[in-house]
Amino acid sequence: MDQLKPILKTPILKTIAERFVNEIKGEEKMDKNESLEKGKALRKVVSRKEQGDFTITKDRKQTLLLILDQEKTRVPELIPIRHERMLQSPFAFFRGAAITMADDLAKMKSTNIKVQACGDAHIANFGIFASPERRLVFDINDFDETLPATWEWDVKRLCVSIEICGRERGFSEQDRANTVFTAAKAYCESMKDYSDMGALDVYYDHMDLEKMIKDMGNDETKFDFAHSQIHKTMQKAITKNNMKALDKLTETVDGHVRMISNPPLIVPFRDLADSENIAINEGKASEFLSIVLKKYRLTLPKERRRLLDQYSIVDAGRKVVGVGSVGTRCYMIVLEGDGKHDPLILQVKEANQSVLEPYAGKSEYLEHGRRVIEGQRAIQTAGDILTGWVRIPDFHGQLMDYYVRQLWDCKGSINLDKVTADELVGYGALCARTLAHAHAKTGNRHMISGYLGKGDKFAKAMVRFSQCYADQNAIDYECFKQMIQSQK
Repeated sequence: MDQLKPILKTPILKTIAERFVNEIKGEEKMDKNESLEKGKALRKVVSRKEQGDFTITKDRKQTLLLILDQEKTRVPELIPIRHERMLQSPFAFFRGAAITMADDLAKMKSTNIKVQACGDAHIANFGIFASPERRLVFDINDFDETLPATWEWDVKRLCVSIEICGRERGFSEQDRANTVFTAAKAYCESMKDYSDMGALDVYYDHMDLEKMIKDMGNDETKFDFAHSQIHKTMQKAITKNNMKALDKLTETVDGHVRMISNPPLIVPFRDLADSENIAINEGKASEFLSIVLKKYRLTLPKERRRLLDQYSIVDAGRKVVGVGSVGTRCYMIVLEGDGKHDPLILQVKEANQSVLEPYAGKSEYLEHGRRVIEGQRAIQTAGDILTGWVRIPDFHGQLMDYYVRQLWDCKGSINLDKVTADELVGYGALCARTLAHAHAKTGNRHMISGYLGKGDKFAKAMVRFSQCYADQNAIDYECFKQMIQSQK
């Protein structure tokens, strides 16, 4: 260890050296009972009731400017689309304002029990996708902001999103409070369950939707939505695959498959010009795509590299995705294997600093694409076999981080615009249990369980916090609307 001290003093190598030292030292291991007691002791640092405290303020200009600061490195022509999508409703604004909530949460007391946090665990960032065994599973499906951080931040963002979703649907205050309480309680009970399980059992646990529905039989008292929203979404997810993406996003011209053009939402490379009007010619596009695949390929396990090697590039383009992500560079690459009926469509999405980093500390990984994928692999039990990352120069020669995944792999999301009050109760509880599993896998589940205890104090605090923060979100939404209108 003494030999590493000179290296630790070198700024350029400090991050790498610290990571190396931490890996050598490992984490101090505590047994279950010791962890439970330490968790209980943390109630003196921040009581469970205090978790519900939030002071509403109207002067939020500096906080809202954080959203605009994110746009400085984004594609200028896409910024109006981002604003348009965020201003559709208070819930849409909340989805795009992860950075403002991170700033707010960092100012509050916390237990500081670290987990691999999602960083943006709102209710729309959970969904259905296929496991490598081609089973439909339910899990968190967005990791752009993932970073080690205290577990409460994820739980609070989930609970607030449920409250705001309920307001959007016109549910009564009592129904919304019940939904948030049920979700928070499900998180507490799930964490207790995971604390009682062995580490391997926790790791292997997952939400297999087909098995879950089969096991329920005729008992729909716990998840009434299973045969409605979830079931409908499962049926759609099965067909949302590479062939469906090929049909929707490409066309055949003179016998050749190429991406459709629907600017500014979908722009093929053949039509693409960057914000400074520098045309991306065929040579630049080919070079860019070749470098992407070569470097991305090296982040895959060897057996999956052989799989990727069976495909060749057909076409590529830029696609607008999400709400808060709009303006970041997101490309689609269309590949073909054994004929036109063997397509593979990859998404190459820009990865930037997590919104949590100013408050939770820098990532241990130098590449933000790797930060995203390593976080995803830590959190999910089953996921896309072709996830990877790449750091490459953009068309101006500036180094950029991206992560890579399949565009569609039997993915499905619940239609929150049509969810009923009863369905939202069940769905919120399912999301909460899924979040608890992510935290139990990557943090000290015993300590979190010890802090939460068996009562309702934390769940009641989450109802109060969600109501207060939803009120703040409504104020921020109106202020943001005025800010954007004043710029026109």
